[in-house]
Amino acid sequence: MRLARLLWWGGGIAVLGAVLLVAAVIAFGLIASRPDRVVIGPPPPDLPAEDVSIASASGATLRGWFIAGEPGGGAVVLLHGVRANRLSMQRRARLLNAAGFAILLFDFQAHGESTGARLTFGHLEGMDANSAVAFMRARLPAERVGALGTSLGGAAALLGPEPLPVDALVIESVYPEIHAAIANRTQATLGARLGAVLAPPLTALFLRVLPPVLGIDPTTLRPIDYIAQARTPVLVASGIDDRYTRIAEATAMFERAPAPKEFWAVPDAGHVDLEAFDPEAYRRRVLPFLAEALQPTRH
Repeated sequence: MRLARLLWWGGGIAVLGAVLLVAAVIAFGLIASRPDRVVIGPPPPDLPAEDVSIASASGATLRGWFIAGEPGGGAVVLLHGVRANRLSMQRRARLLNAAGFAILLFDFQAHGESTGARLTFGHLEGMDANSAVAFMRARLPAERVGALGTSLGGAAALLGPEPLPVDALVIESVYPEIHAAIANRTQATLGARLGAVLAPPLTALFLRVLPPVLGIDPTTLRPIDYIAQARTPVLVASGIDDRYTRIAEATAMFERAPAPKEFWAVPDAGHVDLEAFDPEAYRRRVLPFLAEALQPTRH
């Protein structure tokens, strides 16, 4: 009788622990996907930007800024990272606009001033990226159009539901597939030892609850599969010390991309804004790549 009672209590505790773990993972998923809307306000005085609204295939209304460029100077759509907004792309906008490019900065769905219920790790954001490129092509039909995406923005450039139909693509610090993204972040948060033990089961559990909780099939969140379909010059950039997107993963992404392509491994950089980290190196690597593809009459 005593043994049976102990077994009953042990089983109850195990069930309770499992329920609490599942509840914790679901709560984490809901927290990680919560919207990040903020009031952006007018553009800075030094950005001659026009307020624009874009109806996205995701169902969201995207808010952004359009900055005119020079005739024949090409155009670039800037795609920000997770829990950021168009403000995080201001430095790139200034750099590229000074080189003659027209620029579109906008907030992904559920970010900034755009509508949207939840972040979707590239699923709905990929539709936003496509709609933004379509807007730019309609606005400047005579110009070649490129896209530059950081982290989530780079994933969206590949996932929605195929690589963006652009004339040049720059992706920075982009996760290869959602499993690695979650595992790397878990390990970076918990530390090497504890993370090595807990990251695999927590990642597996999170991916299992992703479809019923957020309506996302995790097998579709694999930018490394989609990059092979790119039909445009691609520049893949990543920090050598990035713990969220490891350099080996960025290298694998580059290897899957068809030619013509370039790879930039940024020394000493983690999962950071690569332009702000090393502005001069960024200028030397990114500007010529985009100029060659988007400003053919100048080369």
